[in-house]
Amino acid sequence: MTGIAKLYRFFDRSALTMIALGVLVVFVAVGIFAPWISPHDPNAQDLAGRLQQPLSEGHLLGTDSLGRDVLSRLIHGSRISLIVGFSAVLLSAVIGIIVGLVSGYVGGWVDSLLMRIVDAWLAFPFLLLAIAIVAVLGRGLDNIVIALVITGWVLYARLVRGETLSLREREFVLSARGLGANPVTIMVKHILPNCLAPIMVVATLEVGVVIVTEASLSFLGLGASAAEPSWGGMLADGRAYITRAWWLATLPGLAIFVIVLAVNVLGDALRDALDPRHEKVRSEEVAV
Repeated sequence: MTGIAKLYRFFDRSALTMIALGVLVVFVAVGIFAPWISPHDPNAQDLAGRLQQPLSEGHLLGTDSLGRDVLSRLIHGSRISLIVGFSAVLLSAVIGIIVGLVSGYVGGWVDSLLMRIVDAWLAFPFLLLAIAIVAVLGRGLDNIVIALVITGWVLYARLVRGETLSLREREFVLSARGLGANPVTIMVKHILPNCLAPIMVVATLEVGVVIVTEASLSFLGLGASAAEPSWGGMLADGRAYITRAWWLATLPGLAIFVIVLAVNVLGDALRDALDPRHEKVRSEEVAV
């Protein structure tokens, strides 16, 4: 059974997974079409209409302390979270895959040097290192992505290096080497495809981690600029009004919770779908 068929079969059986997939698709669609579906300009201020409650006329989810429409800011904030989440994970995975392949396949002093660099990177707390990098580079989406890539590539490097060590002495790799294939070809065409399943699982789960980290940086004032609405920034703005205007902090927090939960559910489903041991257990249950 092909990987795509296994994925379809698993998703088709799990209602929770299908719900999570639907939630993620909705968030992605909202982020893509944000300028067209947003009812108001997310930065348009109306001090006369500040702190209007949800279901107010013209403002479905109310307004914030500057009279800006909360729904419009949530819609545009989803675009920022998804752009940062997917781009940071993609770039981190690319760097980590290259480092892990070279380290695991070449071995020797190259492996020792690269893994000591990884160990040194892992010695720093993830969030504190991201805060330090953003503090040096300055606010902005590009700098947030750079900070998250710098702090996130080590996870993929460790994972791919371990997989490469277990694959480099397998028969198909030795056969390719004996036929004269160069190391780059062996790593890209023979080893990397066999590492994709765990990489996909980790990358899916890391999207949620990156989204929370971006929200944390924005909450601390180190994320997106003030002109760019973000869920973390909305949380920071709403904490001063938590007793008077509960929706300012509750709604962006709920949005973060829902999208991270959906991503984690999909990550678990992907892990189970690509794990042969899980398929064996399912087969045994069906047989019984």
